[in-house]
Amino acid sequence: MTTATAPAVDSAGKTVRRGRSHRPATGVGRPGFAWAVPAAVFFGLFALVPLVLVVVLSFTRWNGLGSPEFAGLDNWSRLLDDPVMVRSLWLSLLLTVLGVVVQTPISILLGVWAAGRQRNRAVLSAVYFVPLLLSITAVSVLWRAVLDPNFGVPSQARWLFGDGNLLGTQAGALGVLVFVSTWQFTPLHTLIYQGAARAVPEVLYQAAQIDGAGRVRQFFHITLPQLRNSIVTSMILMVVGGLTTFDTVLILTQGGPGTDTTNSAYYMYQKAFKSFDFGAASAIALLLVLVATLVSLVMVRLTGYDKMRSTMEGV
Repeated sequence: MTTATAPAVDSAGKTVRRGRSHRPATGVGRPGFAWAVPAAVFFGLFALVPLVLVVVLSFTRWNGLGSPEFAGLDNWSRLLDDPVMVRSLWLSLLLTVLGVVVQTPISILLGVWAAGRQRNRAVLSAVYFVPLLLSITAVSVLWRAVLDPNFGVPSQARWLFGDGNLLGTQAGALGVLVFVSTWQFTPLHTLIYQGAARAVPEVLYQAAQIDGAGRVRQFFHITLPQLRNSIVTSMILMVVGGLTTFDTVLILTQGGPGTDTTNSAYYMYQKAFKSFDFGAASAIALLLVLVATLVSLVMVRLTGYDKMRSTMEGV
């Protein structure tokens, strides 16, 4: 004896036709491990293998010719006793801190603005992102010509730049390095904040408007908390980029005046390709990796980024 099934009825009293349930096809799910093999091979060949070789070379004595000779901890002891090395590490940290302090607020403000619906926003954003499309070398050459004390802008504005030799003092050279890095890489972090700001639920701003909150209060009480994940991500990228800054120093200052802008990355280059001391250069490279990793892990732990599980920003 069969039992009749009563038709479904919605809230308006109309009969709803029952459709056939669609179950996912068998075998459809997450992609298998084979999909990750090309990326894993690429990462292993161009990241892990060179890192292992650097670790090995840091304990050897090698001038680039012949076979490396095992030197134990000699390279490390010489670096710790080298005042230029210690100074270069502090300069790397200083450039990193200055980059984070300058770029972060500018990037947040521009990113939040670019996420809005202002008139001509798309055109202005496209123009602003142009520096991000240029190579570091091209940008450095460009600004070196612009800031040339004999033919550049400083030579035409002595009342503002004095003798015009901005790269002739440590303060001026560091300021130029921070400015050029900010000019080129702020658009990248702006793009990060733009995407994060657009993901903030509109209902939060609507509720704040009903409560009488203005744009400033909405920014500090809604937008910034929702950008927490993106702020941490952006700052970690800034830290890693700041500690490994090389191209800009090589073209703009060459570590000068004297050794006033010789950061660790540039000092590594000098050790390897000017002094042909590849063992010491490898030790510097490994030290930079360790410092960047340590700073990133500390930032992740202090901000609680590793404990965030929600897909929503700042939750």
